[in-house]
Amino acid sequence: MTVNVATAATIEIAASEPAPGRRFWSLLTRSKWVTAGLTIFAIYVFLAIFGRMLAPYDPSYQNYGEILKPPSAQHLLGTTQLGQDVLSQLLVGAAPTLEIGFLAGVVATALSIVIGVGAGFYAGSAGEGLSLLSNIFLVIPQIPLLVVISSLDPKASIWVYALVLAFLGWAWGARVLRAQTIALAQQDFVLAARASGEPAWRIILFEILPNEIPVVATSFVYTVVGAIGSYVALCFLGLVNINTWNWGTMLYWAQSQQALQSNAWWWFIPPGLAVAFILLGLVMLNFGLDEFINPRLRAAGISRKAMKAASRQQGITPVVRKRPAEPSGAVRAGDEINNAARRAK
Repeated sequence: MTVNVATAATIEIAASEPAPGRRFWSLLTRSKWVTAGLTIFAIYVFLAIFGRMLAPYDPSYQNYGEILKPPSAQHLLGTTQLGQDVLSQLLVGAAPTLEIGFLAGVVATALSIVIGVGAGFYAGSAGEGLSLLSNIFLVIPQIPLLVVISSLDPKASIWVYALVLAFLGWAWGARVLRAQTIALAQQDFVLAARASGEPAWRIILFEILPNEIPVVATSFVYTVVGAIGSYVALCFLGLVNINTWNWGTMLYWAQSQQALQSNAWWWFIPPGLAVAFILLGLVMLNFGLDEFINPRLRAAGISRKAMKAASRQQGITPVVRKRPAEPSGAVRAGDEINNAARRAK
């Protein structure tokens, strides 16, 4: 009986799911991964917008009377070897770090949509050419090319690196969108739109792309994570302009000035945690989106909710019992002989 209640609850929850076009927005309130990721992401966006106004000091101001001071009421995160306030550097460095991720994510996502959807929708040489282009960019290494660009222009702005990361990071999303578009192009609603004479751009914008919003969102998040991680790594290695404040240059100066040997943990731990938490928030958001895209993960989540709902209704923990295996013909014949012998006695 318990199994039947759980199964009925599963069917009821699956039937009550919103339409495909609305399921993506309902995910924001149903998935704990998405809620936690968006919360962390919103905090970082707030710091990127208002960080410079919230900074108590000029991040470049050198106060030689406050060299390598631990956290105190005057300097909440301590000071550097030149007496610079670590908290001010952390708040001011939030904006450039997030800017490069956003710009790279937007440009790469736009390229992946244009090339990926085009490669999947158009047949013949046009689609094959776009697919070949994405395959070529898929194998181009990012870090070596960024190192070459930084050696040519060490003082290049973050916009240059963001565009380079975008042009090197769109191929993965394009491949996924191509496969998704090929599958959607065979659906009845797309075939009906083609038969009715709808132009290709209208079919792509109003029939195919709305069904690929979760895939586009996942591609955007994935590109932002890769761009932030790559840029912070380049800054930490000193391969970009180290005179601008971001979390990567904070780690570079802490490493070059031997903050670890000086036991100045307050100098390198805050930027390291800042990078770790923004990447954690984006990864959690990506997990939630993947749970929405993957039918197996979504079905597993529905099944867990159904079992919990059934247990609350019955006041017990539902247990699925296995039915005993049916005995073989020889075993059944032996049991009948034994029973007949017992009755004869």
